[in-house]
Amino acid sequence: MEYSFNVFNAYSNDGICSSVDKILKSLPPQKLAFPPVVVCIGSDLAIGDSLGPVCGSLLKHKTQGLNAFVYGTLSAPVTAKEIRHIRAFLKETHKTSPILAIDAAVGDAGDVGLIKVIDAPLHPGAGANKKLGSIGDLSIMGIVAEKSVKSYALFNTTRLNLVYKMSETIADALSNLLWNKTAL
Repeated sequence: MEYSFNVFNAYSNDGICSSVDKILKSLPPQKLAFPPVVVCIGSDLAIGDSLGPVCGSLLKHKTQGLNAFVYGTLSAPVTAKEIRHIRAFLKETHKTSPILAIDAAVGDAGDVGLIKVIDAPLHPGAGANKKLGSIGDLSIMGIVAEKSVKSYALFNTTRLNLVYKMSETIADALSNLLWNKTAL
């Protein structure tokens, strides 16, 4: 199942929130612990790849006071190279928690600005033709640039405004979900 939301749509926060909630409810019983663990993947060294760490920093701030686990921030990024280590850590530390993975991605020209929520693991580095394995039970991808032969070069020409707006939209949606579920 895949849901797509345009970052500039006024209702994208609500759509992301409800689609993540729907996917979380459909996970197997052994993965229904709450809250979900959020892993924000990326690097602050390239604007286009910073969606994860920016989102992680915003989400960490918006969920202060909650028992929420957010890995991957601007001060402590989780890069694609660390996927196997974080995967082992999560398997041992958060055995029954659903893992929500967030990352920047490349797509078709008309997809730039879309936020995709998918009920499948994330494959970090796929846009740069890297095979790093998968992470997560569900994933959120922000399409920040058009796919090309040299997608990695596009990450350096991506507009910070787009990355920040997408990160803010994702963080708002997830913090709303976490606060609403915790208040119940």
